[in-house]
Amino acid sequence: MPAHFLAFLSGSALINLVTTALSVAVGWHIYEHSGNPMDLAIVGLMQIIPTFLFFFASGWIVDSFSRKHLLILCAAAEALVMAGLSLVMLAGVLNLVFVFGLLFCHGSIRAIYFPATQAIVPNLVPETQLPRAIALGSTVSNVAMTGGPVMAGVLISLLDRHVYGVLLGLLVASVITYLLLPRLARMQMAPRDWSTIIGGITYVRTNSIVLGAIGIDLFIVMVGSVVTLLPVYAQDILEISPDALGFLRAMPAFGAVVAGVVLSSLPPMRHCGQRLFLALVVFSGAIVLFALSTNFWLSLAALFVYGAADMISVNIRMTLVQTATPDYLRGRVSAVNSIFIASSNEMGDVRAGGAAAFFGPVATACAGGFMALGVVFIGFLAFPRLRRLDRLADAAPSANSEANKGRI
Repeated sequence: MPAHFLAFLSGSALINLVTTALSVAVGWHIYEHSGNPMDLAIVGLMQIIPTFLFFFASGWIVDSFSRKHLLILCAAAEALVMAGLSLVMLAGVLNLVFVFGLLFCHGSIRAIYFPATQAIVPNLVPETQLPRAIALGSTVSNVAMTGGPVMAGVLISLLDRHVYGVLLGLLVASVITYLLLPRLARMQMAPRDWSTIIGGITYVRTNSIVLGAIGIDLFIVMVGSVVTLLPVYAQDILEISPDALGFLRAMPAFGAVVAGVVLSSLPPMRHCGQRLFLALVVFSGAIVLFALSTNFWLSLAALFVYGAADMISVNIRMTLVQTATPDYLRGRVSAVNSIFIASSNEMGDVRAGGAAAFFGPVATACAGGFMALGVVFIGFLAFPRLRRLDRLADAAPSANSEANKGRI
């Protein structure tokens, strides 16, 4: 991989580490202060609402300005927010209004940062290395997001509210790594009219490969997510300790990391469409296996396969979306993708928790696995061009007449 891509990975890993650690630290200190679970819900809302509010604008911004400069500005802005959080947390009396306001700013920055990180990857590596780059990026992201909560716990126990100063230092380091990125071709500013701003939605709707990749992800996560049920399984079904629950929670990420390392070392994949649907079938089967398991070790194995299969399908789908989307549209399409991801995760948790309250965790998880299989079957029939896709490069706009219907 080019050295500048490794610099990009380093900066992204630092920011992912900080983001996950921040959620744990802020949640801990706010609940310690107020003792009100509703405040924890507000913490989550302040970070997710900007994604929905600003996704039209964020996609246009990413397609109109230097993506390198956007990453630098986002990392620097995150550092300013963290400095503000540090000051507020160390003040004599904790002002929750200021904390929530700063978290809203953090979420607003992320609304631009996420599509920028997705859109810039094809600008940093040759097209032949894009699948490996995305696999490596997903692996590093999983490691960072797994390590963030652990790091937060250790730092809180050692430093308490001074933890935010450490996170500030990591953000400054991320700014430095992004400064090492090469100068990229100047983006031509997209017109500021409504048809241009919604160009990402229009492109996704009219390109069956991109629509299939993003749409299948939305529905399979929405119906198949089991992560929110892990505490219930740990206490009521597997009857294990909190430490063992931690292993359950980490196993999907561990499976994803192992699969990501393997994918990043393999040559370009063939029969990608078939492999995508096969990975989704395995993913769905792992959900059913976990749902029916009453053995801790079998549950661990099922969650490992769940994470590994998800990584394979995510790698294929993310590479497809980036390959099939022209560079001038990648920011807007990535913004649409971010909405789909945020929606599927949130709705998946709500579905799982709500259904478990009425039908129990086993019936809910098992039904989720079979519904995920249904999504795979429907997607297999509904997107024939996706299932017949051989090489990922075949989805590129130059080889895809459908992708070139009207530049937006």
